[in-house]
Amino acid sequence: MKPLLIAAVGRSLHGAPVGRREDDIELRRVPVLPTAASLDETRPTVIVLDHALLASEWPGASSTNGGCEDESERLRELSRIAALVGLGDPGAIAPPPNFPEELLSGYLPCDAPPATIRAMLRGAFRHAVALVGQRCAQADERARHRELQELTAVGVALSTQHDLMALLEMILSQARRLTTSDAGSLYLVDCPAQGTDGGTARELRFMLSQNHTLPALPLTEFTVPIDHASLAGYAAATTEPLVIADVYLLPDNVSYRQNRSFDDKFGYRTKSMLVIPMKTHRDEVVGVLQLINRKRARSADVKLTCPDVVEREVVSYDARAVELVSALASQAAVAIENKRLYEDIERLFEGFVTAAVTAIESRDPTTSGHSSRVATLTVDLAEAVDRAGEGPYRDLRFSREQLRELRYAGLLHDFGKVGVREQVLVKEKKLYPTDLEMIRHRFAYLLQSADLEFERRRAEVFSRCPRATHDAALRELCAARDRSRGQLSRWLDAIVTANEPTVLPEGSFDELREINRHTYRDFDGIERPLLEDHELQFLMIRKGNLDDRERREIESHVTHTYRFLEQIPWTRELRGIPAIAYAHHEKLNGRGYPRAITAGEIPVQARMMTISDIFDALTATDRPYKRAVPCDRALDILRMEAREGTLDQHLLESFIQARVFEKVL
Repeated sequence: MKPLLIAAVGRSLHGAPVGRREDDIELRRVPVLPTAASLDETRPTVIVLDHALLASEWPGASSTNGGCEDESERLRELSRIAALVGLGDPGAIAPPPNFPEELLSGYLPCDAPPATIRAMLRGAFRHAVALVGQRCAQADERARHRELQELTAVGVALSTQHDLMALLEMILSQARRLTTSDAGSLYLVDCPAQGTDGGTARELRFMLSQNHTLPALPLTEFTVPIDHASLAGYAAATTEPLVIADVYLLPDNVSYRQNRSFDDKFGYRTKSMLVIPMKTHRDEVVGVLQLINRKRARSADVKLTCPDVVEREVVSYDARAVELVSALASQAAVAIENKRLYEDIERLFEGFVTAAVTAIESRDPTTSGHSSRVATLTVDLAEAVDRAGEGPYRDLRFSREQLRELRYAGLLHDFGKVGVREQVLVKEKKLYPTDLEMIRHRFAYLLQSADLEFERRRAEVFSRCPRATHDAALRELCAARDRSRGQLSRWLDAIVTANEPTVLPEGSFDELREINRHTYRDFDGIERPLLEDHELQFLMIRKGNLDDRERREIESHVTHTYRFLEQIPWTRELRGIPAIAYAHHEKLNGRGYPRAITAGEIPVQARMMTISDIFDALTATDRPYKRAVPCDRALDILRMEAREGTLDQHLLESFIQARVFEKVL
């Protein structure tokens, strides 16, 4: 592009323009002074400023005479784009007062010799070239600063994204944006598989593609060997970038070739390409970033619909593009490696949680699946609350990390049961099996004693009583024996019946107290109560199958859970797990355990878990110590507890309206 010399119409410069040849410089004569916006900033420009141009009319102004502040600012803007040379009256050696002397690169009279004019203009053009260079340097500095800011922002975004496909989408989108690429694709290195030769066969798996011209392309996964046959394989194998001006014009001496099947199938023309291996700080390749058809900066939104548009708009990837994408690829490689490490840690932790739940349920097989069901119900309830558009929780939202935290809290909420005595944990009835067995033996002994007493007294009848009274005496003895056996059988049945746990308080214990008041003599002749005091206390348990001491021991599992979970160095996203699990048996009215805290101190996640825990405990498959309660009855019980102020009414309504409970039925 030729330098430009601008002068007023009709002005003679006596030998100008200047240059080695007459056509080295373009001379443009104008009637008015141009504006800075009308000039090309990349073209060295000199303006010969005389009285005529200064007095010419400006757009938006009445006149330009150098005295008005607006016009002075316009001249300053113009001096930043072009070199200004003042041209005065014949014989004038200094500019007059109305000339912007501080903005001029030179001044000369209109009758100056041609050699002087040429020397002045050459100096002005050097100044104009310097202005262009300065602007280019400033633009380059701004561009580099902007690129650094963008790379920093991209790095931050990559470090916070934990979803792999979203991460890959972000990497490819940013790479395309930074280079104005029409299309691109991304490959990841597959985990090594055992090869037939005993080594490892490494492949690249095609994960993602983007195409501005063809946005609705179907995605078909395939693999590419890491070798020198394909472009992506070559970049991964050599760990060096490939910069190709036109993939249809590859030299004969290169080993890689472009697969044109895509272009043939969809009518696309692939031309320039940049293939960058994504390497970690350990120089390990985790994938390949492939950018296609870099467009001119002004053509970022142009679609490459035909070969002519491709030829006009597509340019090669320059060194700056390679530098930028390489920096992005390094960040991407670290992000992908971190994501895989994060997934490994998640799998490891998932295995730990699974093992912990297995350990819990192995101590009490009858509750198998309870922890998983509570976790499922609680997470589903949280999602239902998240979707709700009304009520006190309408603004409550749960992120993916918070839902994961809630799920783990649900899975581990009963882990503290490992600290409870197994005989208490697996107790099925009100009496321990050995206690009931002892009572059965006691009644069997009494039945046998009754039979022995019958035989002894019958022998007495036959030996001492007249024969005529034998039949009546025997009938009386049999009746007495039957009454005794019947009484013992009824009492034993009453004990066995009372031994069954109940879900809600019910029943009278008068018959048990009566049994307790009766005595018998054991083998040693010692008189003992037919029902021991401690046995009576167990059988008189009104709700469930545990007495107060056993219930406190069972309730201690919550504290054991909290102390165990507190020892784990949770990540920031999971640090609420101990507090959530700690409060899952608390009640809003302060009648829960172990701390008896009230509503304001109970996390909303724990309130959700409480509802889920009670529902599953009520409806779980029949257990030895209780019958499964029908779903409708279980919901009625939950409603009753909510009315009594123990459960969160609004969360229970969400639980019922969203039919969360159906997930485990």
